[in-house]
Amino acid sequence: SVAQALIKAKQQDPEISKWFDTAYAYAVLPRVGKGGIGVGGAYGKGIIIYKDMTVGLTSMSQVTVGLQLGGQVYAQFIMFKDKTSFDHFTRGNFEMGAQVSAVAVTAGASADANYDGGVAVFTLAEGGLMFEASVGGQKFKYTPKQ
Repeated sequence: SVAQALIKAKQQDPEISKWFDTAYAYAVLPRVGKGGIGVGGAYGKGIIIYKDMTVGLTSMSQVTVGLQLGGQVYAQFIMFKDKTSFDHFTRGNFEMGAQVSAVAVTAGASADANYDGGVAVFTLAEGGLMFEASVGGQKFKYTPKQ
């Protein structure tokens, strides 16, 4: 669940709380599944939080090509620095730039993280260490809460 993912992230790295507290808005995708042999993909669903309220839903898909084997499940958190970056995400089909990389949530890791193009991405592996957290090319759909 979203609540469990947030609790687990804050337990792993208490410093990440400041990211949630200072971000203009953020997305929580509690369960992203990724896998493949050669050609791979990832998919997940989550919610968008603005001023402590759920304002919408999001779904993410990603196709990857290259050396990969196996699969993993992880939570993903996307922090939006300001209204501009948040509006860019909510306008429609948002795609993560190839240069954007995710920071794995481990003790103290968030202290070295930075915004890139108005977004910062964190991942939290579910069972097992995540060696490669490539988020470039992830495509998102946004649905405002009715």
